[in-house]
Amino acid sequence: MSRKKESENRKRRLTGDGKNDFQPYFLWRWAEKLIGLKWALMLYSPYLGAGVRLKELSKNYDRIVVEMKQRFWNTNYVGVHFGGSLYAMCDPFFMFLLMKRLGPSYIVWDQAGSIEFVRPGQGKVRAEFSLDQSRLDEIKARVEKDRKSIETFYVSVMDEKNQVVSRVEKKIYVRKMRQRKGQ
Repeated sequence: MSRKKESENRKRRLTGDGKNDFQPYFLWRWAEKLIGLKWALMLYSPYLGAGVRLKELSKNYDRIVVEMKQRFWNTNYVGVHFGGSLYAMCDPFFMFLLMKRLGPSYIVWDQAGSIEFVRPGQGKVRAEFSLDQSRLDEIKARVEKDRKSIETFYVSVMDEKNQVVSRVEKKIYVRKMRQRKGQ
């Protein structure tokens, strides 16, 4: 691809003009409008297959609670929760909270993630994600000052005895969408 075409594509993405405008994919928008975000996520095939269930999604998008029961299809070779399922149950939720709370004038992108397995997970496990207003205000201020920010979030996956099964770290890229001239 030529440098000029590459530059035009990048400019279009960063201004939100075009099909690749850092907004939810059209099928997600359609499903969210039709059945709501909670049900769209619960019926999402990777979550359905892994047994991940959204237990709580607050109306103002400041809290999400997910849980996963241990079933034969998400149990690994040694009889505990499969690590991929534990990570998958935590993967997109900080990004969702930020996208919903910041709105379409921000680019929110999952940049990196890692998981630390603390103890074998058995039975039902649970993770709670939250984004309070003070943290949101800090992010907005940092983006306003530096044009972009990479935010780090942490969540622990807990078992039924309230013991930590794993710890997940997520790095989320946030930047303000550039305004097109004349707006």
